[in-house]
Amino acid sequence: MPAPYDKNDDSVVVIIGSGAGGGTLGTQLALKGIDTVILEAGSRHETWDFINDEWDSFSQLAWKDKRLTSGDWRVAKDFPNLPAWIVKAVGGSSVHWAGASLRFQEHEFKTKTHYGEIEGATLLDWPIDLEEMEPWYAMAEDRMGVTRTNGIPGLPGNNNFKVLEAGARKIGYKEVHTGRMAINSEPRDGRASCLQIGFCFQGCKSGAKWSTLVAEIPKGEATGKLEVRPDCQVLRIEHNDEGRVTGVVYADKEGREQRQKARIVCVAGNSIESPRLLLNSHSSKFPDGLANSSGEVGRNYMRHTTGSVYAIFDKPVHMYRGTTMAGIVRDEAKHDTSRGFAGGYEFETLSLGLPFMAAFLDPGKWGRDFASAMDGYRNMAGIWIVGEDMPRAENRVTLSDETDDFGMPIPDVHFDDHPNDNAMRQHAYTQGSAIYDAVGAVRTIHTPPYPSTHNLGTNRMSEKARDGVVNRYGQTHDIDNLFVSDGSQFTTGAAENPTLTIVALALRQADHIAGRMSSGEI
Repeated sequence: MPAPYDKNDDSVVVIIGSGAGGGTLGTQLALKGIDTVILEAGSRHETWDFINDEWDSFSQLAWKDKRLTSGDWRVAKDFPNLPAWIVKAVGGSSVHWAGASLRFQEHEFKTKTHYGEIEGATLLDWPIDLEEMEPWYAMAEDRMGVTRTNGIPGLPGNNNFKVLEAGARKIGYKEVHTGRMAINSEPRDGRASCLQIGFCFQGCKSGAKWSTLVAEIPKGEATGKLEVRPDCQVLRIEHNDEGRVTGVVYADKEGREQRQKARIVCVAGNSIESPRLLLNSHSSKFPDGLANSSGEVGRNYMRHTTGSVYAIFDKPVHMYRGTTMAGIVRDEAKHDTSRGFAGGYEFETLSLGLPFMAAFLDPGKWGRDFASAMDGYRNMAGIWIVGEDMPRAENRVTLSDETDDFGMPIPDVHFDDHPNDNAMRQHAYTQGSAIYDAVGAVRTIHTPPYPSTHNLGTNRMSEKARDGVVNRYGQTHDIDNLFVSDGSQFTTGAAENPTLTIVALALRQADHIAGRMSSGEI
């Protein structure tokens, strides 16, 4: 590990969070020779520490700090303290993610142009497009070892996929395969190929799955230019009289306040913690929080239009064997309003272990109907819906009056489904059931959305400062040495899993920061 940087060293770049955005950015800056410190609120676990048991793993990795939840989404009723299922550890939610790595489609960068005005939605075109992002997507795919790119073969299909593929093709779907996955299908980058253990959400014990913990941060640390400090909860970002950020205040493992000075600060704490931190860093100069002259910090929270369809058959499927999410149907990802909604969605294989299935199948439900479904677990197949939800100004993260152990206000996450989200979900439920009915399902079950793993928006990217929080490079409109480096900068959510785009944006942002630093602009 590199020697610790001095806390008074104001030449370092400080990154808050070590997930797909922060971990990639920190490593890339270090590879460019830039002194970088990553502050991570969680502990550091390694592959040999991961626990292949759902409940114990959740206790080990999940962000369990209290949150408040409101709105008409089912999560507010079923999981009021857990609106999001993310990781609090070095590597962030890249430790937990399933590996699906898909590029946005061209129209998804320009939804206002393609969808027009949709009542109750705050659609906005991204200030970037697919053509500009393509070289960065290519770099990210190579970096992450995404299957079906760069000559890398796809992963094998498990039984869950084979059932999905057979049903999908029977009802006429064409784009069905084991996905573009950042999981090694053959040895690559010093890491083994997938052993089909399952437990992808619990941390990959073989190291085949890309995460910043195993695939990025060690390379950054090897340069001697990256220091990762675990168990450091950042409380606020400080600035000088000119309004430039000067460093961060954080609580260390013992709960003592520390101050790390900085030349540049990059916020990569996810779409709940990042706006929480910016809002909590208010001052007389920035009374509404940092980078919030537009009033957009915390607004336009998105979490994808999700839900699941599970089917029970008369013979065993054993869906939990093999890769959790190596299976996709992309035919519905198009924008086609004849279906009754704007945007599109995808089906992805999803298996939960027995304990989580009991918790998520139909929360709070008991009785014969529930028991018979659980009795059919061995014979079950399942898919997850990933669809583009509409940004809404009132779907937002705010600070509550209640504080945590550090005296920091607890975030309140408010979310109401948009009518477009509901129409999309119902269409997906119908099509998902049709897939399984086509291959002889005895019964299909529609499950409500789980606590979100795709948290997007709240510090959105915009061409004009009045419309968002950051510019095309994730640099805040208000403060030139303050950046946002996670999924909170997403202007809209698209129908694709967000991690590949987060990584591509982080690589592009590292290039931008390095260039601006070398020219002396920041």
